[in-house]
Amino acid sequence: MDLETNRAPDQGRRWTRLLARYREPSHVRSAIEVAITLMPFAALWVLSLTAVSFGYWELSLLLAIPAAGFLVRLFLIQHDCGHGSFFRNRAVNDLIGRAIGVLTLTPYDAWRRAHASHHASSGHLERRGIGDIDTLTVREYSERSVWGRARYRLYRHPLVMFGIGPAYLFFLRNRFPNQPISDDWQNWLSVMATNAAIAAIAGILIWFMGIWTFLLVHLPITLLAASAGVWLFYVQHQFEDTFWAHSDEWSRHDAALHGSSHYVLPGILRWFTANIGVHHVHHLCSGIPYYRLPQVLKNHPDLSDINRLTLFESLRCVRLVLWDEVQRRLVSFREARQSMGPGRV
Repeated sequence: MDLETNRAPDQGRRWTRLLARYREPSHVRSAIEVAITLMPFAALWVLSLTAVSFGYWELSLLLAIPAAGFLVRLFLIQHDCGHGSFFRNRAVNDLIGRAIGVLTLTPYDAWRRAHASHHASSGHLERRGIGDIDTLTVREYSERSVWGRARYRLYRHPLVMFGIGPAYLFFLRNRFPNQPISDDWQNWLSVMATNAAIAAIAGILIWFMGIWTFLLVHLPITLLAASAGVWLFYVQHQFEDTFWAHSDEWSRHDAALHGSSHYVLPGILRWFTANIGVHHVHHLCSGIPYYRLPQVLKNHPDLSDINRLTLFESLRCVRLVLWDEVQRRLVSFREARQSMGPGRV
């Protein structure tokens, strides 16, 4: 099956049926994955605290890098629990997911519902804005006011997208429900219960070590993990030949296959990111636990070449900010200006 065949209509649906056989998780493997992620994270946190306590705050900052990697991995375990793919029992998935959500500052149940909407609407031009990166078409951007364009440019600036934005999302935005309690009490409960657990744990730690020590240890870890997480999510869908379509041309399976990247990372980064780079396979069949994704590529090598994106190539994705409906690809502001003519963008 070659790449041109994979572009054939309804190919995404056929891949989805084929990949369903990989959905069965291993309880032993899943438990081991939790242990080998949570225990090193805790150990690094304690080592960082020890370094700060003895005045070696520079060492604490260095330790924050691998600790952030383990925190990202914990988030991806939470992610698989949200898809019900990490354990066979939904209650176990939810228990683990909610517990990890306290560490990742992400209310599990509220996030799970938003993420399900993302999977159900990825690449759909009429259903943008739920659990994804805001993306305008060239036409929509050109029709905005000067202030509207400036806001979109600011939102898309790398310092905001990968610096200020992740901090805002995880520290502030995740602390508030999307809707009032009268409209969605489960979402409200998820957020408030997570907030209460975070406050309790942080309060106890601050009581014993002081607020500045706590912040010096935990803040760098969380900020690094938040930025890395947003970067991963960004390159999973924001690449040049991604997929966007209107209702009459949109298919969830085709959007999964052609609108999600295969982010090829070095081995150590693949481990820390829990194979989430095999994102087209994940979107085709979100019930596959992350530790079975390499086996999918091994058994079906044709999938490896679809939407392949290396670490170096991914850096160029930052400039791609608008969907060109004529060329059917993401373009930069400069490319959009050239296609629309002077004064239009």
